[in-house]
This record gives sequence, structure tokens and C-alpha cells, in this order.
Amino acid sequence: MAILDRDYAVSLLSEYVKGDNLKKHMLATEAIMRSLARRFGQNEDIWGMAGLLHDIDYELCGEDTEKHGALGAEMLREKGYPTEIIEAVKAHKKGVEVDDNIMHIALCAADAVNGLITASALIKPEKSLLAIDTKFIMKRFKEKAFARGANRDEIKLCEKLGLTLEEFITLSLFAMQEIHNELGL
Repeated sequence: MAILDRDYAVSLLSEYVKGDNLKKHMLATEAIMRSLARRFGQNEDIWGMAGLLHDIDYELCGEDTEKHGALGAEMLREKGYPTEIIEAVKAHKKGVEVDDNIMHIALCAADAVNGLITASALIKPEKSLLAIDTKFIMKRFKEKAFARGANRDEIKLCEKLGLTLEEFITLSLFAMQEIHNELGL
């Protein structure tokens, strides 16, 4: 299916997302989603695309955060993306109120955890994903004041996937480390 072409999705990203940090966040979410898809025997391209495009509308929504997710879903519907990607993009904004769809849960958790991992890497002198490990991130997870934007309840949704918090953070860190050059970390 041509619509699952990553190059096409990256061109959409370039068209609608201008901020480098947001682009890196979306790339990290894609990497985590692909790793989760492999773990659960799901379609890696579909899950990866949902991760890559989940915040396609973020900058367009600006102050009107109520539109976020719904606008992105509509944009992807108009581009011909499969329903499961569209529904995941729409659902990811629900956070802890997410339904029982495994991909929706995974996207919410992946969206939240990569912020925690990035923040953990940035406090190290090396500012590198390669300089941190699961133990270091787990310690930061327990610090409520650290990376406040990384919603701990959404990260803990991993348990609904049958993963412990430690397993999920390890899987997510490895996924991000694989693309550390793209992420500039």
C-alpha cells in the first residue's frame, strides 16, 4: 500500500510540522511503536505510521488543544490512510481514558515515555541516549518534578499491554537508541 510509504509520511511531516523538537518526538514515537509492534506480532508499518504521524496537527491546533487528534485524524482520512491509523491518532489524545485497543494503548504510552527518556538523556553531560540506561530512567520516573510533561499515568498504560514499567522503558530506550543520530541524542 503506497500510503504506508515512509518517505511520503516524512514529506507530510515536513509540510505540517516545523518545529525540530516536535519532529524528533514524532520520530521517537515511531521507533517505539515499531518496536512494540514487533513485540506483539502486529503490523510494524501501521503501528510505526501511527507513531510517526500522531501529532501531525499539533502546530496547526495552536492554543485550541481540543482539536488536537481529531484534526490530525481528519487530515489523515483525507490523505487516504487506513482507519486503524486514523483511529489511533484520534484516540492518543485521550490518555488514561484510552479504550482497550492495543494499538491505542501503545501509542498513548509511547507518546508519553519518549519525553521522559529524552529529558533523562539531556541531563547527562553527554546529552546522549547512549549515556543512560533503564535504571537511570526508572529513578527519574519516580521524581515527580522531573519532566513534568511526561504523564506518568500514560506511561504506566504499558501495564495494560502486559509489560512491566521496567520492560516498557527498556524497550522504548533501545528503540530510541537505534535512531539516536536522527534524534540528535
